[in-house]
Amino acid sequence: MEFTFKENGLTTQLDYGELDISSDEQYGFRPFQLMVSSIVGCSAAVFKRILAKQRIDIEGLSVSADVHRNEDEANRLEQIDLAFKVKGQDLNKDKLTKSLAISSKNCAMVRSVEDSIKINKTIEIVS
Repeated sequence: MEFTFKENGLTTQLDYGELDISSDEQYGFRPFQLMVSSIVGCSAAVFKRILAKQRIDIEGLSVSADVHRNEDEANRLEQIDLAFKVKGQDLNKDKLTKSLAISSKNCAMVRSVEDSIKINKTIEIVS
């Protein structure tokens, strides 16, 4: 990946398109947003893959992230609480919870930050 400075941040061209990064949301994605997004994206993708391998059919999946930052340490990310909402029929919460735990062990982004950012995951079945 190659990044180029521009007036208000950085830009890079990726296969999917251009990515602008800036500390000012008017000019691009903020770095912490990208980090949280990568953790959520990886976690959700691995979780869905595990469910598919276990032949657990779901109708929908959403994830909300509550980010805790430490202002005294350069606004460092200290904790991310991920709330997974799974939509489907006849779902077993225990199986979903175990699958979610397995997903943490197989998500490269979670594993990369596990010693510096606490990541909590909860699951809720919605109809």
